Amino acid sequence: MTTNNFLSDLPLAGTLIGENFEGWTDDLRAEFDTHAYDGEVGSRLLSENDRVRVWEIRLAPGERWHAHRHVLDYFWTAVNAGTSRQHTFDGTTRDVTYSAGETRHFHFAAGEYLLHDIENVGDGELIFTTVEHLDSENAPLAASS
Repeated sequence: MTTNNFLSDLPLAGTLIGENFEGWTDDLRAEFDTHAYDGEVGSRLLSENDRVRVWEIRLAPGERWHAHRHVLDYFWTAVNAGTSRQHTFDGTTRDVTYSAGETRHFHFAAGEYLLHDIENVGDGELIFTTVEHLDSENAPLAASS
């Protein structure tokens, strides 16, 4: 799998503001190494059963959620409007604007993944609900924190 080809098929939104790790600090790159297999895709696990895990991400202005890896089919819904900055493991950085209720779905074939972080660069709180499907082609990852 070549990361750039796979990422071009993902529904990554927003405005591309950097490529080739431009603007990435040494600390950010180290965080991506540390959390390369971190399955904690939200700041709070709301619910889990044998079919799904439901997460919440709640970020105050300026707050960010560390790098984490998605391997399971999932979708997220923006609870409210806002703007984020995301760094992705292929070295890109994007600013993304969300509308309340906006939803995006992701599917991962065996061995595919998305490793990224998210920072609230807007003026208000940013809230997402993320639902992972445990019957995906890849096994769930554990949270490292």
